[in-house]
Amino acid sequence: MDWLDDVKWDAQGLVPAIAQEAASGDVLMFAWMNREALQKTFELQRAVYFSRSRGKLWFKGEESGHVQTVHEIRLDCDADVVLLKVTQLGHEPGIACHTGRHSCFFSKLEADDKAGARWRAVDPVLKDPESIYK
Repeated sequence: MDWLDDVKWDAQGLVPAIAQEAASGDVLMFAWMNREALQKTFELQRAVYFSRSRGKLWFKGEESGHVQTVHEIRLDCDADVVLLKVTQLGHEPGIACHTGRHSCFFSKLEADDKAGARWRAVDPVLKDPESIYK
């Protein structure tokens, strides 16, 4: 597993991972991976992350059915961020976010006369999260 040693893991043994839709280039989500998650992602060609809140591996789509097929795994120049080029499955268009949206990056910072700036949801909910998660 020499290739895993090339990754700069943080003090908790994790590395940030970005999922990007291969076809559109859309950035879908950010998550964390440990060594086992990255190894399984490579072996299965399916996105596997590490859930810090649950303290265990998280196979993307295990509850929602919104699986990510992995086409490429890239490492940034500092070897401390992983980029997955994926196809988001389970719904058309693909849903990567637990809010039922295509991407987790659905909030846009906009100028606001009263507050100076505010975050506004600019992408639609494609499927009610209540119907996705049991």
